[in-house]
Amino acid sequence: MKEIRAYIQPFMLSKLTQTLQAIPGFPGMSISDCEGFGEKKINSKQDYSPYMPRKRIEIFAPDELVDVIFNTVMAAANTHQPGAGRVYIIDVEKSGHISAGAPGYSWDSTDNV
Repeated sequence: MKEIRAYIQPFMLSKLTQTLQAIPGFPGMSISDCEGFGEKKINSKQDYSPYMPRKRIEIFAPDELVDVIFNTVMAAANTHQPGAGRVYIIDVEKSGHISAGAPGYSWDSTDNV
């Protein structure tokens, strides 16, 4: 199992969501608002803040779906401009359903997070 974590432009979220939902067996995702900055500097003297709004997407997926999800995020969230975002793949050592009280993940689409 892997986590695909992406930071994207907020206006790309709807397009990305629709594209990801078309993947057979897509496991779902979590979204949160965040702010940050990269190495690119912004030249603005009025109300200066280096932080730019982003959407953070977290997707926990079985290994066989990781490449298709990663490639989909890279294509669907691409604005073709600097600052379009970043995508990471992170190993997940263990998971579990709190309500079941046991480790493991069944990848059953009827499960609720």
